Amino acid sequence: MGKTMSEFAGADEGALYRKITWRLVPFLLACYTVAIIDRFNISFAKLQFLHDLHMNNEMFGFAAGVFSIGYVALEVPSNLLLDRIGVGRTLLRIMVLWGVVTMLMMFVRNQYHLYLLRFLLGAAEGGLFPGVLFYLTLWFPDRLRGRMTSLFVMAVPFGGIIAGPVSGLVMDRMRGMAGLYGWQWLFLVEGLPAVALGIAAFFYLPDRPSQARWLTVAEVERVAADIRPDRPPTGGGTSFAAALRDGRVYLLSCVYFSFFCSLNTILLWAPTLLRNVGVATATNIGWLSGGLSLASALGMLAVGYSSDRRGERHWHVALCGFVSAGCFLLLPLASSSIIGTIACLTAASIGIFSILSLFWTIPSAYLHGSAAAGGIALISAVGSFGGAVCPAVGWLTVKTGSLYGAFAAIGLLHAAGMIALLLFAPGDALSAADRSV
Repeated sequence: MGKTMSEFAGADEGALYRKITWRLVPFLLACYTVAIIDRFNISFAKLQFLHDLHMNNEMFGFAAGVFSIGYVALEVPSNLLLDRIGVGRTLLRIMVLWGVVTMLMMFVRNQYHLYLLRFLLGAAEGGLFPGVLFYLTLWFPDRLRGRMTSLFVMAVPFGGIIAGPVSGLVMDRMRGMAGLYGWQWLFLVEGLPAVALGIAAFFYLPDRPSQARWLTVAEVERVAADIRPDRPPTGGGTSFAAALRDGRVYLLSCVYFSFFCSLNTILLWAPTLLRNVGVATATNIGWLSGGLSLASALGMLAVGYSSDRRGERHWHVALCGFVSAGCFLLLPLASSSIIGTIACLTAASIGIFSILSLFWTIPSAYLHGSAAAGGIALISAVGSFGGAVCPAVGWLTVKTGSLYGAFAAIGLLHAAGMIALLLFAPGDALSAADRSV
């Protein structure tokens, strides 16, 4: 028979999960931070290579968006394979491949090279984000997973805090060294850490608690006992097939798609918007972008604290979405003001990143086992197609001569997703999410 919770009375739950958190989460955070940097460094490289390679915004938009095709194609298979081979081998494959592809981007000579490598970059990275979300379900019970997820997705603003200043400085200061353009140095410098972390992940991360030599037998049994009640035999599904039959998965996929369109737009096009309103150098754009990400991280913590304190996810997510959508619509009013543009982008960033920290507590609260691996990957894969709007953003920019129409269209789509969440989100899943902290 399994042990009862009273048999673990001597174990200090707080100390146990702090121990697990400090061993796993900082490393996973570092991996995803590097992923964010390498995925979106093209938004800074664009400031130079459009001129150097004789490309336009429409070509850039297609290159940015084709990433999503490769990413989505590999996301679900990668997550299902992770359940079989473990996180160490999965991250080794994912990170080494995407680091190599990032460095190869320094050799592009035309838009077709760029399209191919962006597709390969997406295919290489496919599975990282949902894979880590699934990995956390093996270590933390539902009541703790919300805050672990929030810590992990802090990588998105952290990536911006690091990438903005570093990208600007590399492109301005290293331009011309060894006969290379600044954007070539950018891809080389920012691709190397992914390879190093991928190799480290293979040796550092245990696939599950039972393989962690730094946990005692009693601690492993305590984790298993804590997680066991979160794996009900009925309700929520226990297989990927069950996740495919769950209408909530498709609803949340659509909501995440509308959100991801906004996330992708602000991360890929904010540097261009800052350049258009008068910020002259890549270095200054980098520092301003880093400041936006820092404000987003602080706002993310504040919104997360409010959500935790009230035990509520539904309205927190929706209100953040309406704020960010409204800021996208207000951007044209700030078109002649750097300060006004920064204010709109800051408020929009806080709303968007706060959604990212809260959203994943919802599907992970009712999907379990292989349903969690497949369902989370499916939601993430469908949502990631939001990156495919980038060609539309570039096309609209070329046709209208302005980014503002594209930002407004994305803002309206984002607001529609939040309305769908309020009207049709499954109450039982949200209630479970509310209880997860």
